[in-house]
Amino acid sequence: MPVARPETSDARVIAHVDMDCFYVQVEQRKQPELRGLPTAVVQYNEWQGGGLIAVSYEARKCGVKRVLDGVFRSMRGDEAKAACPEIQLVQVPVARGKADLNLYRSAGSEVVSILAQSGKCERASIDEVYLDLTDAAESMLADAPPESLELMDEEVLKSHILGLSRKDGDDFEESVRDWICRKDADRRDKLLSCGIILVAELRKQVLKETEFTCSAGIAHNKMLAKLASGMNKPAQQTVVPYAAVQELLSSLPIKKMKQLGGKLGTSLQTDLGVDTVGDLLQFSETKLQEHYGINTGTWLWNIARGISGEEVQGRLLPKSHGSGKTFPGPRALKSLSNVQHWLNQLSEELSERLSSDLEQNKRIASTLTLHASAFRSRDSDSHKKFPSKSCPLRYGVTKIQEDAFNLFQAALREYMGPFGSKPQGNKQETWRITGLSVSASKIVDIPSGTSSIMRYFQSQSTVPSRSADGCVQDHVVTPSASEGCSEQISTETQAVIPEEDTGVTYTFPNFETPDKDVDLVSEKDVVSCPSSEATDVPTQLESNRTSQTKRTGRKINNPKEKNRGMPSIVDIFKNYNASPPTKQETQEDSTVSPSTSKRANFSNSSHSSEVTQESEERRQQIDWGYKIDEIDQSVLNELPVEIQRELRRFLHPNKRLNTNSKSKGDGSTSSIAHYFPPLNR
Repeated sequence: MPVARPETSDARVIAHVDMDCFYVQVEQRKQPELRGLPTAVVQYNEWQGGGLIAVSYEARKCGVKRVLDGVFRSMRGDEAKAACPEIQLVQVPVARGKADLNLYRSAGSEVVSILAQSGKCERASIDEVYLDLTDAAESMLADAPPESLELMDEEVLKSHILGLSRKDGDDFEESVRDWICRKDADRRDKLLSCGIILVAELRKQVLKETEFTCSAGIAHNKMLAKLASGMNKPAQQTVVPYAAVQELLSSLPIKKMKQLGGKLGTSLQTDLGVDTVGDLLQFSETKLQEHYGINTGTWLWNIARGISGEEVQGRLLPKSHGSGKTFPGPRALKSLSNVQHWLNQLSEELSERLSSDLEQNKRIASTLTLHASAFRSRDSDSHKKFPSKSCPLRYGVTKIQEDAFNLFQAALREYMGPFGSKPQGNKQETWRITGLSVSASKIVDIPSGTSSIMRYFQSQSTVPSRSADGCVQDHVVTPSASEGCSEQISTETQAVIPEEDTGVTYTFPNFETPDKDVDLVSEKDVVSCPSSEATDVPTQLESNRTSQTKRTGRKINNPKEKNRGMPSIVDIFKNYNASPPTKQETQEDSTVSPSTSKRANFSNSSHSSEVTQESEERRQQIDWGYKIDEIDQSVLNELPVEIQRELRRFLHPNKRLNTNSKSKGDGSTSSIAHYFPPLNR
């Protein structure tokens, strides 16, 4: 879809708030003695002091960097010590043999809860937020315009306004005040002036309530606001008036623009000779469309002019949850048993986060996705990527672990090809896994105000499982909008980086960058397929296959299995006793022979048809305690076949019944009443 033109977006006030060295600030709040000292947060491992994931500004002045220029890898703790002997290295908490980022996630939620009070708020990652302040700015402009203010906060006057002209000797703060208070400014700049005041106040409030400093960019769209937020750090804010857009973009390297850091940016450089965003102005929209297609061509034409129609989504919670870990170099995983061990650890963390999300936010996820990065010996195609696979998500640690391993085996079979398990010449071709990640996406709120299936659960902490039976499908990942405290690490050098941990993998196969929350799966990426697809790879762990997914309707006798994940909707219902029939109904029922009560024969006898019709009418009168329009019919397929038929007859009494229906061996048909507990109204 083409991006919006200027007239639809240049009157908005958008802010991008970016926390300053967030992981370091969280550790400094926990250990106040670290404030003002050169500090870095490192991920846990034993090689050369661990990889740096956040570096304080005091340490940066001493030459410590998160990413080494020209090497595209994390600086190690030992290297940081050599560059800055007084640096304080703080390790990320560890759980399940990998980094535990819950401390930082919770701190980020504190900031979001404050910023969300001012307008539409979108949590882009663990340490960055977008705000749409248009309504608040328009209200301020109507009630108390900036030119009417006699006093202005110092934080407002420290704002950096791109394109602001100053004469020699002019006071900086006075120049900012004059720009904000201009009476002859157009409406767009007046709204930005209000945004400057609003964002400065929000940043002060965040500092007061959380002790965290943050920087911000203020512009007419998300793209420009994000570019501006990193221009003056820490604890400052930068404004991009409409008149200064071309000045900002003219010299901006093309690779610095969101979504142009990969293949598309490289293509622009090599094919069109584009080095800066401003260089795109020389190409017409038609020319760009010829090279990159209609949508991409139009998007490139728009961003060269600072145009973006992307709206703030109004999302305070992450779009996905995930857990990942890298195993570069000699730490690469070489066997299925090692892969399964780490998938179990990652799945356990993912299940914990899903349970917490369900309990706190009443949300459920529906898609499980496995990502991995790998290489293989004697590989004729060294650039072949390990395929990503997805399947419906089943809640419960055991279920997620089982499905994740099945997805891995299906992906490995595809990666190795039809001869992957056979010798190549005199040697067996081998594989190595350098990164693993499991993620849950398509997270939605549990419906409220209607009687959804969730109302009939025994506990809010358990979610019905889905029949995942190995459904897998290739997955394509979209570019991430999130970045850490420093530049992205190139994915091409992962094989030489020692072990690193990640909270959520958000730009496959980059497992190095700290936790970010993004949407990983699109709806079209998941399709049904035979369950055998996920279990074709030979494995020595045959014992694990005995716990493959069983069909719904089975009874669980093992209490531990019940606690670990509901395999079927049927298993979570207790016996339900419908209202007892009246005395008259009992007498009428006694006149009906067993043969006429069977559904399979009712269409062959007019008498039994009449009796069945009367029986169905009586069924409608039974006090079920449900309203038909409140029943979520999407769950019918999870019930046993005979129960599906009976419930559908209840919902659609006039629809012709299936003459091929089978009854139970005891001569009676299964009743839906046996599966539902009494409903307490």
